[in-house]
Amino acid sequence: MQTFDIFNGDADGICSLIQLRLSSPKQSTLITGVKRDIQLLAGLEVEKNDEINILDISLDKNRSDLERLLKSGARIFYCDHHFSGDIPLYENLESLINTASDVCTSVLINKYLDGKHLNWAIVGTFGDNLKKTAMSLAKKTTLTSSELSLMEKLGIFINYNAYGSSLDVLHFDPAELYSILVKFNDPLDFIKDDIKHFEKLSNAYSEDMRKAESAECIFSNKNCAAYLLPDEKWARRVSGVFGNQLANKFNQRAHAVITKKRDGDYLVSVRAPLSNKINADVLCKEFPSGGGRKAAAGINALPSEKLSTFLDRFKTTYS
Repeated sequence: MQTFDIFNGDADGICSLIQLRLSSPKQSTLITGVKRDIQLLAGLEVEKNDEINILDISLDKNRSDLERLLKSGARIFYCDHHFSGDIPLYENLESLINTASDVCTSVLINKYLDGKHLNWAIVGTFGDNLKKTAMSLAKKTTLTSSELSLMEKLGIFINYNAYGSSLDVLHFDPAELYSILVKFNDPLDFIKDDIKHFEKLSNAYSEDMRKAESAECIFSNKNCAAYLLPDEKWARRVSGVFGNQLANKFNQRAHAVITKKRDGDYLVSVRAPLSNKINADVLCKEFPSGGGRKAAAGINALPSEKLSTFLDRFKTTYS
């Protein structure tokens, strides 16, 4: 019997799996990828009674492969906060899905494990840009404000590392980063005892975000703003966290970060206003390769000829 851990390569996916494996240590095959690589079940072959844990990827985007694996007799635990559609009814499927805008997979796993590794849940929640939720979780701890600040930075850095068009753009393969982090029962111990890796993430994030400060603002008004980033590796790495930064700075405004791709298409990250976290998923799903959740969504490959259409819909959605 084999165990497969399948998880989004961002902070929420990694921190969810850390909680799960610290609670129940087990040798497993890791399957992950860049932030936007969510069809991670494709091509997976399993046998009856194999164990599969799926964290922080949309059920709806993996429906056919999920049903194929269920029919093979594998035992599957599925935990996520993205749009799922109808959940298949199988005895060998345990699902924990909540699409509320103030919830992420780290929060769901934290509740599932009765808060056994709460600090890692807080890091994942910060990484998913749910600061209010993270601070609410922190009320159950004795963490100081400086410790919380360090944990917030770690969450942002882990999340930042996941963005990119391919693994070679990232500073760490998400599977490698998970394997480094899971050695620590507490994220504060990682920050204190593994300075080399923490500083690598910190320095890379700071350098890329300095470059993002020169991003071209295509338009802005009191309701929404759009920024254009060039076809550069650093731009692909900051496409999501730059959107989060803008959302935190201008919390009454929606933001779109549009990054040029080598093939002429665009990568799009949308952030709904933090004051009204709705419709990012609805907007992005209007376009092929689009998806996400109410507060944060994206389009993997927006054709160049559809850019003006997207901008019109973006303005209308958040008018």
